[in-house]
Amino acid sequence: MIAIAKNIRISPRKVNLVATMIQGKNAEESSILLSRIPKKAASMIKKVLDAALANAKHNDGASTSGLVIKRILALKAPMLKRFRPISRGRAAPLLKRTSHIRIELG
Repeated sequence: MIAIAKNIRISPRKVNLVATMIQGKNAEESSILLSRIPKKAASMIKKVLDAALANAKHNDGASTSGLVIKRILALKAPMLKRFRPISRGRAAPLLKRTSHIRIELG
């Protein structure tokens, strides 16, 4: 049972901070925990986790109560490259990072 969210507008480094908290835990308990974590990444991971639980229930007919988060990955996605003006008419690069979030349940 897998769910993937692509091109999410948050840095993978920030997503991994929240992802390490829930890896290896019960999926339903993790969903409750994610709703109480005050980080932007938590709400994004919760959406992907809910999609993974729905996939398990609908596609495989599995009971969602015994599922565990087997693996959760936050991978690099293409960056948005912008420029910020600095002194003397120059420009500094500004990299707006995005990520792919992948959750596997087992």
